[in-house]
Amino acid sequence: MDHLLDFFPDRLRQWLAARAEPGYRADQIRHWIFRRRVDEFEQMTDLPKPLRVQLAEEFFIWSGRVVDHQKAADGAEKLLLEWTDGERIECVLLRDDRRHRTACISTQVGCGMRCVFCASGLDGVVRNLRSGEILEELLHLDRLLPAGERLTHIVVMGMGEPLANLDHLLPALAAAVDSQGLGIGARRVTISTVGLPGGIRRLADAGVQYHLAVSLHAPDDALRNQLVPANRGIGIRAILEAADEYFQKTGRRITYEYVLLGGLNDQPRHARALAALLRGRNALVNLIPYNPVPGLPYPTPTWRQTERFVEFLQAGGVNVHVRYRKGDQIEAACGQLRRRSIKATEACRPTPQNLSFPSET
Repeated sequence: MDHLLDFFPDRLRQWLAARAEPGYRADQIRHWIFRRRVDEFEQMTDLPKPLRVQLAEEFFIWSGRVVDHQKAADGAEKLLLEWTDGERIECVLLRDDRRHRTACISTQVGCGMRCVFCASGLDGVVRNLRSGEILEELLHLDRLLPAGERLTHIVVMGMGEPLANLDHLLPALAAAVDSQGLGIGARRVTISTVGLPGGIRRLADAGVQYHLAVSLHAPDDALRNQLVPANRGIGIRAILEAADEYFQKTGRRITYEYVLLGGLNDQPRHARALAALLRGRNALVNLIPYNPVPGLPYPTPTWRQTERFVEFLQAGGVNVHVRYRKGDQIEAACGQLRRRSIKATEACRPTPQNLSFPSET
C-alpha cells in the first residue's frame, strides 16, 4: 500500500485518471482530509462507494502513530510520532495570545549537522522524511485544535536540516499552503537552516515566498566551527552571500537565529562582532536563550546578559527580537523527547554485561 499524502496533488490526479475518475475527486479527497479532518476513506461520503473501497485497498492515510503526547501550561503540545519502520520524530504545536497556532515540524529522523548544543544531532541523521510524513505531522498537530481553530503558521525548525531534504519538503509545503490543503499563507511559513549555500540558492530559485531563518549562533568562523561543525568547509561569508541572494530574489528579510549560550557566545565582544557582520543588511536577529538539554554542559544566560546583548546589537544598528521560550515542561527543545524515548527503549534491552548499561557521564 502507498501513503496517500505522498500522492498530493498531481500523482493522485493521475491515479484517478487511470481509473476513469474525474479530476475533481482529488479536491474532494483533500477537502475531507485537510478541512473535515476525517481519518478513513469510508467517511468521505460524497465519493462513490466503489472508489472509497479501492482507495482503502491501495492507500493508507496515516503512517505514524502517536507514542507520546505532552502538554505545557503555556499551551504548547509536543507529539512523538513513530513511523512504520520504528523510527521516531517530534513535532510541536505552539499557541499564543494573538490566536496564532504554529506547527513546528521536523524534516529528518535525527540530524547530521551536529550542533553541539542540540539534542537532535547527538545520534546523527538516520533518514529523510518523505513528503507524506511531513504533511502527516501537520495533520496530527491540526487535529489537536478544537473545531473552529486552524493552524496559522508553520516553522520548519524541528529535527533535521530542512535544506538537506528539499526534494520532500517543498512538495509537502506546497500541499500545506494550497487553498485546497491547509490554506496557510506562504508568507507564514519559515524554513530554518544551519546555512547550506547551495540549498539556500535552490530555495530562492524555487519561486516561493517562504521566510528564511539562518541559524548563525556565532559572529566568526572560529567560534562557529566549534558550535556548528557543519560550518567547516563552508564559512560564514559564503552563507551570508547566499542569504543576500535569497533576499534579492524574494524580497523576504532574512532572520539570523542566535542561540545564547551562557559564557560562551553571549559576551559584549560577540554582540559587537555580530552587529558589524550584519551591518547594512536588511536582517533581523532572533535571540534565543538556550533551552537546556540533559547531558549537555551549556548554561542558559541570565536575563541581564540577554538584555545587554540586545543593547549592543541595537547600538550597532541591528534589528533584534528575543524569542521567549515555550514548552520547557514538555522538553520542547528539538530532539529531547525522541532521545529520551530511545534511551528508555535501550534500557529495556538485555545486554551481555549483567543485562544493564553503564551510567551516563
